[in-house]
Amino acid sequence: MSPTTETTVGIGGGAESTDMVLNIGPQHPSTHGVLRLKLVLDGERIQRAEPIVGYMHRGAEKLFEARDYRQIIVLANRHDWLSAFSNELGVVIAVERMLGMEVPERAVWTRTLLAELNRVLNHLMFLGSYPLELGGITPMFYAFREREELQHVMEEVSGGRIHYMFNRVGGLKEDLPAGWTARARAAVAAVRARMDVFDDLVLGNEIFRGRTRGVGVLSAKAVHAYGVSGPVARASGVDFDLRRDEPYLAYGELGDVLKVVTREEGDCLARFEVLLEQTHNALDLADACLDRLAGLPPGPVNQRLPKVLKAPEGHTYAWTENPLGINGYYLVSKGEKTPYRLKLRSASYNNIQALTELLPGTLVADMVAILGSLFFVVGDIDK
Repeated sequence: MSPTTETTVGIGGGAESTDMVLNIGPQHPSTHGVLRLKLVLDGERIQRAEPIVGYMHRGAEKLFEARDYRQIIVLANRHDWLSAFSNELGVVIAVERMLGMEVPERAVWTRTLLAELNRVLNHLMFLGSYPLELGGITPMFYAFREREELQHVMEEVSGGRIHYMFNRVGGLKEDLPAGWTARARAAVAAVRARMDVFDDLVLGNEIFRGRTRGVGVLSAKAVHAYGVSGPVARASGVDFDLRRDEPYLAYGELGDVLKVVTREEGDCLARFEVLLEQTHNALDLADACLDRLAGLPPGPVNQRLPKVLKAPEGHTYAWTENPLGINGYYLVSKGEKTPYRLKLRSASYNNIQALTELLPGTLVADMVAILGSLFFVVGDIDK
């Protein structure tokens, strides 16, 4: 009897348990900038996910310490380039609190108006780009059309399209141009009249709903654990909004208009729905601010400041409800013309950490849907 020979063919790496490591980025169409995701895969399913940040880090917090209180505003409005006006607010509010300074009423209402217009501009970008990441290009064109309506009035009032530099310690750079409020009201009305494009074209799309419903569910417990805020947190049932819960600017007088939008599902679809409904409410708030401004008498929009502005010794924390979530500045002063320390708490940095909780167990095909639904800006992560 001849000896038996046993041969195993074609198993390769399957003979032992092996995981594949996949890098998404740092340059990738769906990462909104230079973000890297390190994924450990078991076949098509994600086992572990690690967001690796820092590729756009420019040391803004150290640069704050080398600039005076007028100059740091130009640094502060750049980390979230879609929310520049809102970024400026946190800095000037912190310095004004340190100085015990009262801002003129016209400036308070104008700041509130421009902050809500900036919120709409931010949200429109994501309302267009998120469907694009899932394969639908058409909503992006509509989003840019609506953005241009508001960009025109923002550019007219400030001189800037992205980085407005319109806030000043004590108020605003200058008063509104003649006839501007009427043009702003017309722009708000035009955008509102066409918002049903996103209600019908996107939310009414079966493919979009199929790709997002029940995908990437973030629990309220995880929201609290990671410090997630903004539309992402409210889509998981966390009913928190600084504009209502710790009012600043004129939000305390807008309680009858301000609507805090929440959902309970916590999935990608819920996050998009919150963003869309919040955009509708921001347009209503802008109209309410325009109504109030129309009833105010002429007056100053800023305070006279000394040539060299110094904040008294001490510390304060100013936080605002930015479009993407909570934006906070912890200011420490030693009585000099520059901050001793200015720590920035950005919304996107905390929100993106939730990916370590969201992605494990999901399919690679759903990764882009989950990532895009966190509505982040990479500069806001890296600072």
